[in-house]
Amino acid sequence: MPTTDIRSRMADPMELFPEIGPVAGGMNKLILNGTIPRTTIHLVQLRAGQLVGSTYHTVRQTQELRTAGESEDRITAVASWRDAPYFSDAERVALELVEAVLTPNPAGERVPDELHARAAAAYDEQALWTLTLVIAQMCFFIPVALIAKPIPGQPLGKNYTPR
Repeated sequence: MPTTDIRSRMADPMELFPEIGPVAGGMNKLILNGTIPRTTIHLVQLRAGQLVGSTYHTVRQTQELRTAGESEDRITAVASWRDAPYFSDAERVALELVEAVLTPNPAGERVPDELHARAAAAYDEQALWTLTLVIAQMCFFIPVALIAKPIPGQPLGKNYTPR
């Protein structure tokens, strides 16, 4: 179905809460501080979208990765990153970390000390905090995507059906 036929469930939250704009902008400024590559940020965001079943986030992050010049092989392989030969050790630990945060683990901690130690070995303190904030940012926007269902593939500001 073409995206022109798709409607969001809810109107743009900016119409009701204009304060969201500066919050979202501030979050972007925090995560785009240069301590981790933008590609890694988008890979983590794509994996988060896949894990929670968000078409909006999956399409958005796929577009971001394509715009950044990422290969279709790398983009497609995010869903099976553990077996794919396309990712660096740092990217792998970032993908493992987002999976740990977003996947329930009834048998123990979601982020065990061993995983944290590997992440800390791959990223310095500021970069690891940045990666943590990337995941936190997704956790902020995931309910928006799942409940309001913004229109996938549409640019920000045009991804909600007008009231």
